[in-house]
Amino acid sequence: MISFCTKAQKDSLVSSLDYQNHLNEEFANQETSPLTEDDLESFQSLSFFDIDEAYIVKAKFIQTESASPFVMPTTTERKPIYVKYGELHFTLKGKKLSLNVYQSQRLLTDPKYKDYLFIPFTDLTNGESTYGGGRYLDFKIPTSSEVILDFNKAYNPYCAYNGIYSCPIPPKENDLPIKIESGVKKYEKQVAKSTSKESSVK
Repeated sequence: MISFCTKAQKDSLVSSLDYQNHLNEEFANQETSPLTEDDLESFQSLSFFDIDEAYIVKAKFIQTESASPFVMPTTTERKPIYVKYGELHFTLKGKKLSLNVYQSQRLLTDPKYKDYLFIPFTDLTNGESTYGGGRYLDFKIPTSSEVILDFNKAYNPYCAYNGIYSCPIPPKENDLPIKIESGVKKYEKQVAKSTSKESSVK
């Protein structure tokens, strides 16, 4: 159990289940699913950890000033440009942790994603109960320094499901030295890589 209780936390806890349902709907839809045709035919649901409020944490957001653009490595030769937008500092299971938050320079040109930020991370579950290459969290430009971080909404990159995708590799700075047993689990039916295709909107 976490030691604080706010409306934002309660809303995040309720929305965790909605988020999982949304992911399942997306994966079941031929128009939006990253699954191969064969996998889509047998798809029923993604595998999730139980929703756990312990993984909804209050974090302090610190914006990074004058950060230089850099190339974030991917699972292919694609070289997307990102900027470190800020840092999130929080305590989870008694450990003080931090994650860098990134902004895609390509998406800056799309009004739909004008406030979109990206948190790729790894943790001690990778390769065991979760995808070996790490997972992602979506984030929005915050309006205050205090934010809610919900690991129940951690999801796999598309290349965890289909080898045609090219996915950003989480920077070493975002390697969490604990187990994040929350969000989407490992997809058991891994596929071989082939022709590169950009992963979602990352």
